[in-house]
Amino acid sequence: MIIRVAEVCEKVLGKKLVYIATDDDRIHTKVKEFGFQTISTSKLCLTGTDRVAEASKKIDSEIYINVQGDEPLIKSQDIKKILDEKLKYPERVICGYTEILKNEDPLNKNIPKVVLNENDELIYISRSLVPGSKDKNLLNKNKFFKQVCIYAFNKRELNQFYMFGKKSTIERLEDIEILRFFELNIKIKMVKTTSGSLAVDQKDDIKKVENFLKKNGKKN
Repeated sequence: MIIRVAEVCEKVLGKKLVYIATDDDRIHTKVKEFGFQTISTSKLCLTGTDRVAEASKKIDSEIYINVQGDEPLIKSQDIKKILDEKLKYPERVICGYTEILKNEDPLNKNIPKVVLNENDELIYISRSLVPGSKDKNLLNKNKFFKQVCIYAFNKRELNQFYMFGKKSTIERLEDIEILRFFELNIKIKMVKTTSGSLAVDQKDDIKKVENFLKKNGKKN
């Protein structure tokens, strides 16, 4: 799965600019077999973004794209969209989102739901069903959106995130790392990506991804 994600990233940036940050020797070994670069990070990293922040200390760049290794269905054009948006809004964290599909359960706690304002900025993200409504008819007609774990940061944003030194209260409660940026007063610009993204959060998701690939092909 990690190699599949790395190969999608390679289509956008080229192999020389793709790094796999990990604390696991097995991942280091396997990734290098496929010719990708790795960066060793601490086993004490609180989140994936903390891991990227550690990696950024070893790589000098203006922009860092974090593509999580549990998103095997991401598309190369979506990574490019995130990168392009970061170039337009260098002082915003950029994150992907997409509509929750009919075959997905919006009540699933493994799916972080996002709420945006009219400027496509993140207002809140939750494992609970948001936004809510007292009117069941409105709620039933509402479209819900989920996070797609492709992010773009600059070095300052990563440093601030890392130097916070702990999970924020709401970040720890929701178990959603991007919420820490709220404590830092850093705005998050959301970019709509291709539908069909499916993260592997539990073993059952592997079969779902395999079935999707059999049905729709392996284009990315």
